[in-house]
Amino acid sequence: MQNMEVPEFSTSSDMDYFINTLSDIKVKEAKTDLIASTITHYASKWLPELSEDEGDRAVARYEDSQESVTASWTKKRFFIQALVGILPPEKDSIPCNFLLRLLRVANMVHVGPSYRAELEKRVSWQLDQASLKELMIPSFSHTSTALLDFELVLRLVKRFASMEDVARSGAAVMKVAKLVDSYLAEAAVDSHLLLADFVDLASALPSHARSSDDGLYRAIDTYLKAHPSLSKQERKTLCSLIDSRKLSQEASLHAAQNERLPVRAVIQVLLSEQTKLIKHVDWSGSLSGTRSPAGVGLELPGRCFSKRETSTVQQMEIKRLKEDVLRLQSQCMAMERQIEKLVEKKRSTGSYFSWKKLAGFKANRVGEVGGENEGGAVLKSPLEIKTRLLRGKNSSNRRKSMS
Repeated sequence: MQNMEVPEFSTSSDMDYFINTLSDIKVKEAKTDLIASTITHYASKWLPELSEDEGDRAVARYEDSQESVTASWTKKRFFIQALVGILPPEKDSIPCNFLLRLLRVANMVHVGPSYRAELEKRVSWQLDQASLKELMIPSFSHTSTALLDFELVLRLVKRFASMEDVARSGAAVMKVAKLVDSYLAEAAVDSHLLLADFVDLASALPSHARSSDDGLYRAIDTYLKAHPSLSKQERKTLCSLIDSRKLSQEASLHAAQNERLPVRAVIQVLLSEQTKLIKHVDWSGSLSGTRSPAGVGLELPGRCFSKRETSTVQQMEIKRLKEDVLRLQSQCMAMERQIEKLVEKKRSTGSYFSWKKLAGFKANRVGEVGGENEGGAVLKSPLEIKTRLLRGKNSSNRRKSMS
């Protein structure tokens, strides 16, 4: 293949000849790997954007600048649509990364929807073989403000998860889960990435796809850094995606000290670490304990004391951790109650304190005119104020009539 002369597609007739030749080879039932290698080799030579070499892609960008964009895109659109039509039907016939590069160019030159759907279907078939570099396809939509084509990746992952053979292949699902977590961590720095899109992609795979949630935690933490204006409920929604039981010790330590996480999420991490510690102590204790063989007396007192002392220390440590977690839990609940009270107080104090201030002002004025009531306290309620004013008026009239 390497010694074959690469055809120069200077006109559309040359491209037609190449496509027709491959179609004839396909009809004659040639080997699938021969057709696939021919397609990938010559397509990369004629369309450098499909090459793995960054230098060839740079040459393609330079050549595009030497001719009109319309002419360049028209040729590429015609070639890609013809190329999609002669792809072998077998799932693994064409490498996934080549298909992703083909999909990137197809989106850029706006090929027909049916051709784009065919490429997306083929990529989904073998998404576990994709690389993060090729999956970072930029967005060519004029209506989207995001940097990456996030909706495209979401469609690929959902189609992959819906396949029947995926349910039987746990290794493939785990590979895609790691790929998704890495993609989320890269895409999370985009300030225009919507929270709903992030959540949809993070939850597109089943829960058993991730043996560890460290990658997902890293992506969520990156999103929280890039979006500091998220509300408390939005941060709770993000952190609910994490299964704290699947965090490593290093990730749990980072999460326990992460100020960007909600308090409840931190407490959940601490509780999970406590559970892991208890299980570890029980497991190690059951392995370290030795049984006395039949007919043999008790173990030496010194050795027995050492085990008991070790067990006591472990139990004290577990008790201390429980107390710390309960204390944090109670503090969290107290803080939430205080915040709720402050919010309710803020809502109700607007009208209440304005009336109180007005009533106090009127009562003071009545005290100045009519003095204090029988108990010596200033009148405050409106009914008492009105009664006091009427009494003062009647007594004044009575004094005038006597004089």
